[in-house]
Order: sequence, then C-alpha cells, then structure tokens
Amino acid sequence: MNYFGLRTEIYSGENSLNKLNEINLKKIFIVTDPFMVKSGMIDKITESLKKDIEYKIFSQIVPDPPLEVIMKGVNELNEFESEGIIALGGGSAIDAAKAISCFFNRINEKKSNIKNKTLYFIAIPTTSGTGSEVTSFSVITDKEKNIKYPLISDELLPNMAILDPELVKSVPDFITADTGMDVLTHAIEAYVSTEANDFTDALSEKAIKIVFEYLKRAYKNGNDTQARIKMHNASCIAGIAFNNVSLGLNHGMAHILGGKFHIPHGRANAILLPYVIEYNAELGNYLDKKTSTTAKRYANIAKILGLSCSNTKIGVKNLIFEINKLKKELNIPNSIKEVGIKENDFDQALDFLSQKAIEDRCTETNPRKPKVEEIKTLFKKVYNG
Repeated sequence: MNYFGLRTEIYSGENSLNKLNEINLKKIFIVTDPFMVKSGMIDKITESLKKDIEYKIFSQIVPDPPLEVIMKGVNELNEFESEGIIALGGGSAIDAAKAISCFFNRINEKKSNIKNKTLYFIAIPTTSGTGSEVTSFSVITDKEKNIKYPLISDELLPNMAILDPELVKSVPDFITADTGMDVLTHAIEAYVSTEANDFTDALSEKAIKIVFEYLKRAYKNGNDTQARIKMHNASCIAGIAFNNVSLGLNHGMAHILGGKFHIPHGRANAILLPYVIEYNAELGNYLDKKTSTTAKRYANIAKILGLSCSNTKIGVKNLIFEINKLKKELNIPNSIKEVGIKENDFDQALDFLSQKAIEDRCTETNPRKPKVEEIKTLFKKVYNG
C-alpha cells in the first residue's frame, strides 16, 4: 500500500509575503538567525504582519542547531505565550523552529493534559534547496556528546509555507548552485526510491525539469525573478516528494561526508550524484537483454529531459553526462579531492564514513542494497574523480 500526504498550505510567487497580513493571531514568535536581523531581511516579515500583532524575535540560530539553543528557544517561547511561530531562514532556522515548536507543544500538553493544542507554524525559506518547509524532519545537535539527533514526526510539518522570491534574490551564486543541486538530488533520489509511487513520481519529474531549465539562470543572475520563483517552487516540490518516500544512498553518503569534512550539504550531494547513479544503475554489470528497473528509471529521466535514449544504457550515461555538464557550469567540483581534502585524512576516515553511510536512514530506501565494502569502493572513486 502506498501513502501520499500533504498538510502544509503553500503560497508562492511575487508578493507571497502579503499572506502574513491575513494571519489572525495576537502573538507570534519569530525564529531566525543573526544574519537575517543584521541584513534587515527580518523587516520584510515584521512589516507584513498586521499592526496589532505582537511579536518576539529569537535570532540565536546557528548551523547544526545545538540542543541548548533549542531549549532556550522553548523557554522564551513559553514566557512569551505565543499563539504561533514563524521560521525565517535556511534549513537550520526551519529545523530549529520545528524542534522548538514540537518540544513546546509536548511540554504544554503534559501540563494541561490537552492534546492537539498546538502552535500555528509558518515556514518561510530564504534558500531554494532543503524543502524543509514541507518535510517532517529536523536535526538537532548535542554538542557535548557530538551526536546529531534526527526528529521525524508529522508534528514537525508547518501549517503554512511562504515561498517569496524576494527573499532569495540576494543569495550568493555559489550557494544558489549548491542548494540547487540539492534540489536535483532530492528529486532524483525520490524518483528511484524503493517507496516511489505515481504521486511522488509526478512531483520528482517536474522538479527535475525545473532545475535543468532554471538553475543556471538563477546562478548567473540572482535578480532573475522567474528563475528564482521556479527554483523556490522546485525545492518545495522535491521536498514534498521525498518527505513521502525518503531518499537514498546519495544522501546517506553526503550526510557523513559533509559532517566529517565540513563540505556544504548541497555540494557534497552534487559531487556524489553521478557516481551514485552509475552505481545504482549497475552499468558495469550491464547486459543488453537484462537491465535493472533502476537503470530504466534513470533512463526515463533522460527521456523526460529530451536526451538521446536509444537504449537504457545510453539513457543513463547521457543523464550522467548532463549532470556533470551542469556541475561544470555551476563551478562545482567533480571529486572529493578537488574540495581540498587530503588523501591521508580521507583514507583514515574511510571505514568510518562507509559504516555511517550504510547506517544512515536515507540509505534504507536506496534501490540497490549496498554492502560496506561497496560503499568504500564508491567513496574512493568519488575521491579521485
């Protein structure tokens, strides 16, 4: 039995922030990071609210939000007695707001014994990449134990997402490239996930087409409103897809690779993507009369993009070629070595990286079930390029 669900109301396009003026709440708690306050981006939010709405800004969010910051946010939220919460920022700010909201709701349920008395949650992303505004995932960090805790629950899903292109026009080109490739990876992995279905396929296909058509435009000209709208939409669409069917080995490897060597998440995904596609498609074991279902799925993506696809193998190879071509145009490295990771450091971490990648929850829905030794071989291949 397949499942597909969507709880979040989505408003996108120019002037989407005007939707905030319709919110009928008396108090709102805004979760963001220091840059959003310093840059004045926060003013776009507060000025869109009704004049009689009281708000409090909690701007202590940092990358990989630590547990102590989350709990501080919960305490301040509790003191403010807010009716709603707005998350403004990239994945870290939205993840933190999800955790703060969830913990706040749980604590107050216990105090009052009233279930489903929850905050109204609005997510406003300022990058086009994570899709966090429509996913039921959040990751928080215990700095003392050096452990990341994934939170997975439908309680984390925002009630509303606002995708306004004005909030992403100032994003630097290299971040546009990294986050855009993250969108592409989300969509492709959801498309070949073991849980993929007709509903998520439609979303994945659309997101992939948008990325190939508009990412380069957004990268070359951040003020291209249409390109920014399209990439913002693609990020959200891909987020809905993978929220329903999860991801795969690409993310399983990228999570630990980025965490260990501090490579931006989208960039780690982009480096890995062509190699993981080749691995999953089993091109090395290709037989003309017996192609894997996964290889056919990748070849279908090639067809959707209008690439030459006279047989499955050619379709997969052309998809890989187009991804590498896109990466080159976005100035994204083609190997781990190019990022500046020393070979000795990489070799020493290889066993750890491979074990953590196979244990990653995303790897569970990868179409090809990898062994640790296979992941080690794959990591080595990605290192050298």
